[in-house]
Amino acid sequence: MRILTLTCATVLLGLLSAAAPGAAQESKTFTGVVIDELCAVNGHAAMRMGPTDAECAKVCAEEHEAPFVLLDGKTVYQLSDQSKARALAGARVKVVGVLDAKTDTIRVTSITAE
Repeated sequence: MRILTLTCATVLLGLLSAAAPGAAQESKTFTGVVIDELCAVNGHAAMRMGPTDAECAKVCAEEHEAPFVLLDGKTVYQLSDQSKARALAGARVKVVGVLDAKTDTIRVTSITAE
């Protein structure tokens, strides 16, 4: 009986240890430009919905229901906080948050202009 109890405890401890890395995701800092998703893919020149990149991003977001994203030059990250992103559309920013690597979505803690 004692061996069975120790075995169960060892298995349980192993399962908890294996789950811990996925459960304890760390915040990271990302830098880039807040832009709408369409312009991130097609470029402002192709979309040109306003006189500035910031206006273009806001108009594309409104008229085409394109979410605001973070473009770091090569990767497009979805942003969980669209209101903070809208306020900084077109700006170079620092985003702090937790990345869901499966969906490339940052669960935003803060967004600040650089």
